[in-house]
Amino acid sequence: MGILAWIVFGLIAGWLARFLMPGKAPGGIVATIVLGILGAVIGGYIGQMLGYGKVTEFDVTGMCLAVGGGVLLLFLYGLFAKARA
Repeated sequence: MGILAWIVFGLIAGWLARFLMPGKAPGGIVATIVLGILGAVIGGYIGQMLGYGKVTEFDVTGMCLAVGGGVLLLFLYGLFAKARA
């Protein structure tokens, strides 16, 4: 995928992760894109380790892995934010 495709993919995955995860998430649209791209990297790594494939294309499997990785990131952020407070 090209850089523009990764940005669009990250925006969609990040938005879906924020939609699925309850609570207030930090940042605006740039944070959402970064969340989606990092979620794709983490979800792709976990998916590859479990044998589900990896995130290399704009498809349903890749989107599910990216959203799952984004939700995991939001969950971890919530844990660390509570621990610091």
